[in-house]
Amino acid sequence: MTTERLPGRSGCPINLTLEVLGDRWSLIVIRDMMFGNRRHFRELLGQSEEGIASNILADRLKRLVALGVLSRQDDPTHKQKAVYSLTDKGIELLPLLVQMGAWGRRHLPTTPELAIRQQLMEEGGPALVADFMAELRHLHLGVPLPAGHDPVLPRLRAAYEAELARRGG
Repeated sequence: MTTERLPGRSGCPINLTLEVLGDRWSLIVIRDMMFGNRRHFRELLGQSEEGIASNILADRLKRLVALGVLSRQDDPTHKQKAVYSLTDKGIELLPLLVQMGAWGRRHLPTTPELAIRQQLMEEGGPALVADFMAELRHLHLGVPLPAGHDPVLPRLRAAYEAELARRGG
C-alpha cells in the first residue's frame, strides 16, 4: 500500500514502520494486547512488567488508534471505560514480534518465565503463528475460528504460569 508521504520523510518501508512502531512503548502495548489479552487502559497500565506511566500509555493508545493499529470502542459495561482491540493491521505485526523475540532470546539475557512464550512460538513455527493470528482475529475482530482450532493463548499462558511456579514465583 503506497500513500502520499509527508514532506522530508523517507519512503523507505523500514523507516516508515519505525515511525509507527519505533518507540518501545508502542510495541509493549501491542505485545500486552496480543500475549496478555489486555484490552482496557487499567489492565495495560497495571499489569505491564515494564511499568509504563499513565500519560505515556494514554499517548500511545491514542497514537496507535489514529494509525489504525488499534481500535477503541466504548465499554458497554461501564460508561467511562473503553475497550481497545487490535485491528487486522495490528494483528499482522505478530510475525514481526515473534522474530524480534527470537532475536532477543538468542542474543540477550532473558528470564525463563518471560521467554517461554517466545520459545513456544518459535518451536511452533509459521503454523502456530498463523493459528495465533486466527485466534487474535477472533478475539479482537469477532472473526469465527477455523474448524478444529486448537487455542494458542491458553497454551502460552499455561507455559508462562508453569515456568513461574517452577521458579517459585
